[in-house]
Amino acid sequence: MSKTKRSSAPARTRRSARVSRPARPGRLPLASGNSAVCGLQWGDEGKGQIVDLLTAHHDYVVRFNGGNNAGHSVQIGEERFALHLVPSGILYPDKICVIGNGVVVDPPGILEEIKGLSQRGVKVGSNLRISDRAHVVLTYHKVQDKLMDDVLGKARGDETRIGTTGRGIGPCYADKALRSTAVRMGELLDADRLRQKLTYIVEVKNIMLQGMARQLGREYTPFDAAALAEEFAGYGRQLAPYIGDTTALLHQALDEKRRLLFEGANAALLDVDHGTYPFVTSSCCSASGAYSGAAVPGGSIRNVVGIVKMYTSRVGGGPMPTEMFDATGEHIRQVGKEFGTTTGRPRRCGWLDLVATRYTARLSGATAIASTGLAVLTGLPVLKACVGYRYQGATLENFPADTEVLSRLEPVYREFPGFDEPISDCRAYKQLPAAARRFIEFAEDSIGVPIRFVCVGRRRDQILTR
Repeated sequence: MSKTKRSSAPARTRRSARVSRPARPGRLPLASGNSAVCGLQWGDEGKGQIVDLLTAHHDYVVRFNGGNNAGHSVQIGEERFALHLVPSGILYPDKICVIGNGVVVDPPGILEEIKGLSQRGVKVGSNLRISDRAHVVLTYHKVQDKLMDDVLGKARGDETRIGTTGRGIGPCYADKALRSTAVRMGELLDADRLRQKLTYIVEVKNIMLQGMARQLGREYTPFDAAALAEEFAGYGRQLAPYIGDTTALLHQALDEKRRLLFEGANAALLDVDHGTYPFVTSSCCSASGAYSGAAVPGGSIRNVVGIVKMYTSRVGGGPMPTEMFDATGEHIRQVGKEFGTTTGRPRRCGWLDLVATRYTARLSGATAIASTGLAVLTGLPVLKACVGYRYQGATLENFPADTEVLSRLEPVYREFPGFDEPISDCRAYKQLPAAARRFIEFAEDSIGVPIRFVCVGRRRDQILTR
């Protein structure tokens, strides 16, 4: 892959005929300035669709946390794009997409993603930048991820498993904190330095991983540092056109009054500090993570759009107060296609939890809400929303930090009549059935943040504004 000349201004490129041109952007119910999009539940809320809509009104789209354990889906016409590391804004070729320093990057994964997008006619070139400060997911991180989960499961019981995707994200972030055992993207560009560094890192990793494998009664083949260095130096050569100082790039964009859109992965209830710990991911998922994860000044984000699905889903272990184990839960799973974008795992489904959502909206500083998943509820005779928790005879007003409490509390529901009318062809909020509007407006009042966007389907033209 040859070096690509770069400019701080968004590249102007011709859209391939295989990807439909986005409609001319209309006026958004948001203030001017920079924006962030983050999920307010346990992920899979449909962030990609809203990022895709907002991209038309911004110049840069910046991913600031997580790794390829996250997946964003974007539906354009009849085509569906599943994105894992590349920001959703890549579907607009005249925007600059940035993978910030707070992201952990799996080099073979992103190369495969770039290849897949290019094969489908999506421009990926000077419009994609990767921070040289972002950390690298190496092969041993994936082995460590699975071994650690299995060792803990054996020692403490399977119910304690976090439910990792096995993509090596947590071990990579752990090495980032350990410092001496971490590799950053910029270091892939210096083969000699990488080889020297991996020589001692691999020695430490082999000791650790061999011990865990022995505990599980498994064979372990030690990693070869030289071979690993050669492999990842090769990835570095392929990714070199994209890797650079994104901090300087974004600061220049701010100086030029460009509009930046920050794209969060995972969601606030999976935040490593504020989520349902330890059943969380390993990064800061709320909008506040954009400041450190993209290296932009505090206060530079004016709009924070929190994404809320009108029911709840989550993947992996951990408490979920409104989880359903009946036919209604299975109905929502099938109609909503609640299977992981990245892993294909079936998601656990439940009713909308407004206690948890109010907590994460405040935590994230949400200025607007985008609701998704409303069409999935079509045909259900009764809709429910959790408005409180009962625990040991007391009513809890706030979302508890203790996962033991969360796993034992009883949700308090408010019931609403359902609606039977299909809503996918509605093009204005007032066209929605009255019962659907009542459910939306009750959620808005409970969260305390205006619901400015209502999605009635997965396509670009199925987002209603209020």
